[in-house]
Amino acid sequence: MTNLKNYLFTSESVSEGHPDKVSDRISDMVVDSYLSSDPFSRVACETLTTTNKIILAGEVSGPQIKKDDLIEKARNCIKDIGYDQDGFSWKESTKIEIYLHSQSADIARGIDSTSNKDQGAGDQGIMFGFACNETEVLMPAPIHYSHQILKLMAEDRKSGKLMNIEPDSKSQITFEYINGKPARVKSVVISSQHSPDVSQQHVRDLLRPYIFKSIPKNFLDGFNEDELYVNPTGNFVIGGPDGDCGLTGRKIIVDTYGGAAPHGGGAFSGKDPTKVDRSAAYAARYIAKNIVASKISNKCLIQIAYAIGVSKPLSIYVDLFDKDFEKNQFVTEKIKKNFDLSPRGIREMLNLNKPIYQKTSAYGHFGRIPENNGSFSWEKTDKISVFT
Repeated sequence: MTNLKNYLFTSESVSEGHPDKVSDRISDMVVDSYLSSDPFSRVACETLTTTNKIILAGEVSGPQIKKDDLIEKARNCIKDIGYDQDGFSWKESTKIEIYLHSQSADIARGIDSTSNKDQGAGDQGIMFGFACNETEVLMPAPIHYSHQILKLMAEDRKSGKLMNIEPDSKSQITFEYINGKPARVKSVVISSQHSPDVSQQHVRDLLRPYIFKSIPKNFLDGFNEDELYVNPTGNFVIGGPDGDCGLTGRKIIVDTYGGAAPHGGGAFSGKDPTKVDRSAAYAARYIAKNIVASKISNKCLIQIAYAIGVSKPLSIYVDLFDKDFEKNQFVTEKIKKNFDLSPRGIREMLNLNKPIYQKTSAYGHFGRIPENNGSFSWEKTDKISVFT
């Protein structure tokens, strides 16, 4: 984050109908399918989506699942998103190919636990977690409200309340920060696929209310609607995978903090929780959120590093952004004593070996509401007492 006190900061979100998010959804469907049959399955699935074509590829270790069953589930994903168009549909006009094979024995050997070795990390890498008190869910304001606009649009589109708007949409919000805090919205961009028989003015009229439904009034005081850009390039009829090829894992900044915090580089979707790209990023967010919720700090950044096949993290880095060395040391020691950050420890702490991942594939993995089935368990604030 910037050291400036007064500045502009922008984040974007994309809807579940964005081609990359369609790919993420299908890859996470595969993860959920295997975990439903065996909670210790291992999955690394990549999905490509394009005009009337879907290709799944990757490595799996677990129960035998028929290709036809995965194809049917992939079609159900597309149907739920809302695609039934000439260039991309949940129906048979879209061909689905599956190339999933067994996990590499060399990788499995490094990860597997034995009588004298705990289960190792599925890969080397660095993972980040972040939290700040800019919103109730302890997320940066620009990315949080960018998600909210698209989420509400999707809900109304699926219920039939929002007509003539198709699944592929993007949003972007620029906030003005004063003294390091979000003060007001400077500009909003919404681009959305639409039916061919509506004008751009009508699209603007349809989408404008979602700004005011999604963003608190105090951030919109004095908002100049000349800074509202709806479909700034004009017509947007051809969209989704028919308009642009989609791939799993290409929206990692949308998935996390909208650029307000570093990202380790690894994507989340399509990976089972032995992959620390995913599970350790969830754990880092969990810890950072509980630190900020405890009010010991207004924001917190955590980095965790791993080596493939090694169970314990190589390093834990904490930044509370207040230059208080003693507090920083206090928090670091509390993390080491109270959180098992081995891959197995993370999965047990957050109960990650469940089919809970399809819901994460759009509108962010963080800032969500924990659910009774275990979804978004990393968003709980049940460890506040550790830091108070």
